[in-house]
Amino acid sequence: MKTMGLSKGILRYLPVYSNYSIFSYSTLSSPAKSLVSSSRPFFGNPIIWNKSCTLIISSRPFLSSFETHPSSHSWFLCNYHGWRSLSSFSSSGLCSSSSIVFPCSQSSKLLGFNRFNYRYEGYTSQGLNLYLFSYPGYGSLRLYSVSSSDASLYKKLHTDELRPKATRKQVSVIIGLLITEDNELETKLNSLGVRLSIGSVRWVFQVLNREKKSALQFFHWIRRWQPELEGNSDICSLVIDNCGHLDDYKAMRCLLDGFSLQRLFLTKKAFEYLQLTSSKEELLKKATQNVVDILQEIGGTSYGTGVPSLIEMFSDLGSFDMAKFVIEKTGRKLSYYNVLIRELCRRGDFKAARDLMDEIGKEGCNPSAHTYNYIISSLLKNGKNADACEVFQEMQDNDCPPDALTFEIFIYNSCNEGKLDNAFEFFDDMVARGLEPRLLTHAAFIKGFFNSQQYEKAYKYVVGSDDKYSSNVNYSLLANLHQKQGNLVDAENILSEMIKKGLRPHFNVFMKVKKHLMKSGNEELATSLQKKFLQLEVRA
Repeated sequence: MKTMGLSKGILRYLPVYSNYSIFSYSTLSSPAKSLVSSSRPFFGNPIIWNKSCTLIISSRPFLSSFETHPSSHSWFLCNYHGWRSLSSFSSSGLCSSSSIVFPCSQSSKLLGFNRFNYRYEGYTSQGLNLYLFSYPGYGSLRLYSVSSSDASLYKKLHTDELRPKATRKQVSVIIGLLITEDNELETKLNSLGVRLSIGSVRWVFQVLNREKKSALQFFHWIRRWQPELEGNSDICSLVIDNCGHLDDYKAMRCLLDGFSLQRLFLTKKAFEYLQLTSSKEELLKKATQNVVDILQEIGGTSYGTGVPSLIEMFSDLGSFDMAKFVIEKTGRKLSYYNVLIRELCRRGDFKAARDLMDEIGKEGCNPSAHTYNYIISSLLKNGKNADACEVFQEMQDNDCPPDALTFEIFIYNSCNEGKLDNAFEFFDDMVARGLEPRLLTHAAFIKGFFNSQQYEKAYKYVVGSDDKYSSNVNYSLLANLHQKQGNLVDAENILSEMIKKGLRPHFNVFMKVKKHLMKSGNEELATSLQKKFLQLEVRA
């Protein structure tokens, strides 16, 4: 198989992340067909680039090798600003009718790709915030024309990346079209050719609610126009709230039924309309009962997430009586009461939280470690350490053993106060109980040592990490702390050490350290670190 534009070249397989497979170009002569094959199927888009910095990204999901897929394959090519074009890569070679050339810097240049999600014919894929390095020397980024056979696929998957973000004026135009209920609404919305941010979508819903206009058309349009928003919990909740503003419980029931079938979650935003229902308690309870009845009728995730969200909404407002009303109507579950206790603790009303704990205990809902953790955490945040220790002893006396989070709360507070000896006492107690330290527990110690300028102890703690995963996180954290402190050489040494051990640094930490090394004039050190990182990718 010939490869136009890749003459006398060989494609080298370079896996980076689970969703991507990357191919880099080097100067040799050998057919690409047998070398691009992967021994295992992968899901996502393989990327190819050559010495002239041509980047080619496959559009086909579940593409395992060219041998098993001899038919024409589509390849998307992209630059820093996003998806721009595609071409066809078939048995006859790389076909292109035109190209656009973008000059690249003479030095190594980063090419960035934004995070995106798409769903197509049952397949779901999530893109990563992926960065590639072009080869040193003058190069260009070549973008090829669209092949007709895969133009529709390209449009379905990636047109959202081509659309500019809507300006405030354009959002106002969209709102105007929705309020006037234009007969050619969808056509006119599509003709704008823009994509909306979550904030813009919220703004549209707010105006429609204020104007008492249905948002159903807008909701269905935005899900088709921007498929990545289809399962967004906030947007699904906002349309339920809009139905509530219009007293359209028939549409609300229909939507909730669909959400349950799709296993979509609700948030407290779904029921904010109840705040405006009435100042009279009887009318508010009646409206709330209507919602509860619908949720109980629908069941599924609409019920499972809707009820806690309804309780949370009332708790946030301080309407604890209404929150208890919902609990009485849906069942006295400890998880529901925990929502109230969490909010009471957030407000610093520890007496009310303790009284509620006693109340639910009499009703047979014995507090769990989660319940106690809310109170302990809140007490420590407010400087009531002695009271927190009393609650800690009380939970054990009540046959409620503390969990790993309980100890982490005490460890974090002790480290934050510089009392590292106390922190280690809690740590030893936790380990003696057979509890596994959480990642944030390790982070608390590392930050505690670092903030007290005990850098050597922070380093020794990281080196003593037990497993590979926690070691990766701990090394990356320490390097990040040094970078923020301006200790760039120490940060580079830590990253180099972990790479030598076969550990993969967090990519954003690696990029920050490399970037600041370059800015500080340590270009040689930055280049050395980059080479080590790329060698790690080759070995993976």
